[in-house]
Amino acid sequence: MESTLDIFVKAIFSENMIFAYFLGMCSYLAVSKTVKTGLGLGVAVIFVLGVTIPINYLLENYVLKEGALEWLNPEYGINGSSTINLSFLSFIMFIAVIASIVQLVEMLVEKFAPALYGALGIFLPLIAVNCSILGGALFMQDRQYSTMTDAVAFGLGSGIGWLIAIVFIAAIREKIRYSNVPPALRGLGITFIITGLMGIAFMSFMGIDY
Repeated sequence: MESTLDIFVKAIFSENMIFAYFLGMCSYLAVSKTVKTGLGLGVAVIFVLGVTIPINYLLENYVLKEGALEWLNPEYGINGSSTINLSFLSFIMFIAVIASIVQLVEMLVEKFAPALYGALGIFLPLIAVNCSILGGALFMQDRQYSTMTDAVAFGLGSGIGWLIAIVFIAAIREKIRYSNVPPALRGLGITFIITGLMGIAFMSFMGIDY
């Protein structure tokens, strides 16, 4: 069984949302033009993942999966006479939690960092449909983490991994503005190539014995 530290480190490096699964690429490509905006969005993603995954973990284990309502009535448990399975509601419940937390983040950023709010533009509310956010909840559901601590570690690790990815590519994109990039590859073309190379580099972490 994996330890909490293993889950946290793997979520950052060998199971990085961007470089291992290519989730959240739309925001990653659009907001990574400067380190400042990339850092701001990355911190927002850490917060959303760090909050939504534990909440969705509780929903999954105490409401949605088969027998989860046993705490409410023993008859609703796996061996009960009226077993209840609400797993078909997983998608809509996960998305509802994500949308609520993203709305809270948007309100906080607008109030305390209006310049960052203006720089992020439409991509801040679009965190609600960021593939990495829903992907994190679905990975949590699929992997069946045994404790809340593991779910929190996975959420924070995934968010930090996403932050590292977007800050790295933003720093590189700031530098290559002054490089002699062939006209056909300027903009997203060279960004895709660099992202692929970074993905290959992060694959080296898979060989580490955690």
